[in-house]
Amino acid sequence: MRIPVEVVKELRNRTNAGIGDCNKALLEVGGDIEKAIEFLKERGAAIAEKKKDLAATEGVIEAYIHHTKRIGALVEVNCETDFVARTHEFKELAHDLAMQIAATSPQYLASEEMPPETEMDAQTACLLSQPFIKEPEKTVQEVISETITKVGENIKVRRFARFELGGDH
Repeated sequence: MRIPVEVVKELRNRTNAGIGDCNKALLEVGGDIEKAIEFLKERGAAIAEKKKDLAATEGVIEAYIHHTKRIGALVEVNCETDFVARTHEFKELAHDLAMQIAATSPQYLASEEMPPETEMDAQTACLLSQPFIKEPEKTVQEVISETITKVGENIKVRRFARFELGGDH
């Protein structure tokens, strides 16, 4: 079966996956774009799962200051090598995470950190569970997993802080 170039391009535009990966996914599911998107998501999640225990000791500390100069955020994002830390994809992820933190004010990194007695909603309180501000149909963890697939290394958010002028955060 041969997949038309236009279909491969459309899948690439919708997923940001590589052309070869898009073609392979489309071949795997008989040319159905929606099934190919799901195939690529599952593949990305599987790759991220395999890499989750690899040491991530390199990375960046990214700052974001809102244009009003009243809210800011710092985030430490780690990866396995300094080479990946310098890539556009990794830097963009770190910046987007800092913006996410400034915009949504998460209290915890993941639901495992929440005290058992808390009545807070994990989707609101935990950074990794939140809908991603740029693509609300995805969680922050899904966006990180997609970047892991693109760069081929484990990525972890180690810590973050949010500052608001006059606030007690």
